Amino acid sequence: MMSAARDVAFLCLGVMGFPMAGHLARAGHRVRVYNRTAARAEEFCRVHARLAVAHAPTPAAAVRDAEFVFACTGADPDLEAITLGPGGAFDAMRPGALFVDHTTASAALAQRLHGEARARGLGFLDAPVSGGQIGAEEGRLTIMLGGLEADYARAAPLLDGYARKHARIGPAGHGQYAKMVNQICIAGLVEALAEGLHFAERVGLDAAAVVDVISQGAAASWQMENRASTMLAGRFDFGFAVDWMRKDLGMALDEALRRQIPVPITEAVDARYAEVQRLGGGRLDSSSLMLVLREESRAGCAADGAGLDSAGRVD
Repeated sequence: MMSAARDVAFLCLGVMGFPMAGHLARAGHRVRVYNRTAARAEEFCRVHARLAVAHAPTPAAAVRDAEFVFACTGADPDLEAITLGPGGAFDAMRPGALFVDHTTASAALAQRLHGEARARGLGFLDAPVSGGQIGAEEGRLTIMLGGLEADYARAAPLLDGYARKHARIGPAGHGQYAKMVNQICIAGLVEALAEGLHFAERVGLDAAAVVDVISQGAAASWQMENRASTMLAGRFDFGFAVDWMRKDLGMALDEALRRQIPVPITEAVDARYAEVQRLGGGRLDSSSLMLVLREESRAGCAADGAGLDSAGRVD
């Protein structure tokens, strides 16, 4: 069921925020947007010119009349700037308004912002998302939320506009903890998929045919269904960048270290992503772990005098 039209602000229109804000506008809400690069906000208004949209020069100006404020920015410093910095949202939001933060940020910052919001008579939910740019564009994101149950109940009808699944996991910060779990699981799966596909290539199998079979069994995963073919084709120009994955894994590893939680696979995969960055692939999709394996194979074959055929197999 479509929720009643609300006055909404959306802060930061990156590859995720732009389509998410668009879903809110198409659902009939009155949406005022802010983006650090004003041209992006102006583009949003041109794309949605037939809808009730407008843009503002600062976060404070965007949120002043909003009942709900959504944000999706890059990292902790960006989030602090748009909430607590000069011209930030928190001091301008009207009493009782609710801030829903879709940034993948630290749990510590989420808990701090929750406290800052409550002190100002505001609501706050940490609400990181999973599903990538395609999920945002198609309105099929998964959202993990931390905060008060009453705040979640208020936000839920609007979240329905661009999520296929959303759930409150617990109090403030728990949405971010859940996103850490998500990234830990994804990292291990992508590395395992890359190793499996590379093994298939090196032993001379038709890797695509192998995937077609095993994707119907216990090895099946979202990563296999959506990334195996592009990994085999060497296409890594979409989705979630390695730089962002390392940022997310870094927060998970910091939390694990602080709590003395063993995460050996995550540590190893983070090191693999660091190697992708060393090879110049920081902006490539996180499935580009395949590049490291192929590079290592080439180096090994060069060292022992063997060559590779066009598929990367040993001659």
